Amino acid sequence: MKPAPFDYVRPGTLAEACELLAADEDARVIAGGQTLVPMLAMRLARPARLIDVLRLPELSGIREDNGAIVVGATTRQANALDNPLIRASVPLLALALPWVGHPPTRNRGTIGGSVANADPSAEIPLVAVTLGAEIEAASPDGPISTPADDFFLGAMLTTIGVGECLSAIRFPVWTHKRIGVGFHEISARRSDFAFVSAAAQIALDDDGRCLDAALGLGGVGDRPIKLDVAALIGGRLDAKSLTDAVAAATTDLEATDDLHASAAYRRRVAVTLCTRALQDACDRANGAEVRGAAR
Repeated sequence: MKPAPFDYVRPGTLAEACELLAADEDARVIAGGQTLVPMLAMRLARPARLIDVLRLPELSGIREDNGAIVVGATTRQANALDNPLIRASVPLLALALPWVGHPPTRNRGTIGGSVANADPSAEIPLVAVTLGAEIEAASPDGPISTPADDFFLGAMLTTIGVGECLSAIRFPVWTHKRIGVGFHEISARRSDFAFVSAAAQIALDDDGRCLDAALGLGGVGDRPIKLDVAALIGGRLDAKSLTDAVAAATTDLEATDDLHASAAYRRRVAVTLCTRALQDACDRANGAEVRGAAR
C-alpha cells in the first residue's frame, strides 16, 4: 500500500518548525521515520503535512550540562550507543540500546523519535522513566521541560501539544563511585517489542551499602512505570532483600491482556525480570562481570 498524499516541508530552524506545527494540527514531525514511515505506508497515519526536523542542528548531538547528559532528539540511536559520554554517565541507556530494533533500524532511528512515539514496550522511554529524565520540547512560547514520569500519558500518547517539537532528553548523572545497571526483557523474537522489560540502576558505598536504587517496568501497561524500591537504600543488598523489594513494589501491579500475553503472565514475568535486573545491577556495582540477558 502507498501512503495517502501529504505535503513535505523541511524547516531551516527549530522556531520555524514550531510555527509550522502550530499552524497545522494535522502536521506530524518526522526524523528517523522508523515507526512513522511504515504507518504511512499502511495508511495507519494520514498527516496532511510532514515536518522534517532531521537536519536541524539544534536537535542533534550529545553533551554534558549541569549534572546531566543531554541527548538531542534527532541523535541516532546507533550514535548514542557508541558515544563515550553515554557509556560512562548513562550506562543504563547504553545497556538498553542494543535491544532497540536491529542495527539497520538503529542507524536510522532517533532517540527522540522513540520517546515521542511513546510505545509502552519501547526501551528508551523505559530508561527515561526509570532514571527520572526530563523531556524537553520547543514551542512558540518557549522551551518546555517535563519529567519523563509525567510525559507519557498512555500508549502512543504524550504531553506534546500542537506547535511543540520534542528537542532533547536530559538524563541525570549519578555521581556515586560504584554504580551498576541491569536490563532484561522478554519478547517473541530478538528486536521485537517486549512483552515485559525491566531496567535497574543501583549505587553502593565503599562498604557495600545501597546509596540509591531505581527500578522501572515496560510493557505491562499503557506506559513505562517506575517502581518504588526506596526500601533498599541504606541496607546491604542480597538475594532476599532484592526479592523482598520486588515483591513489595509489584504487589499492586496492574498489567494488561492482549493477543501476545495475558495479564497474569506479565505480572509473573515482571517479578522475575525485576529481580534479575536488580541482581545484575548489584553484581556490576560490586565489580562482577555479568554476561547475557533474557530474551
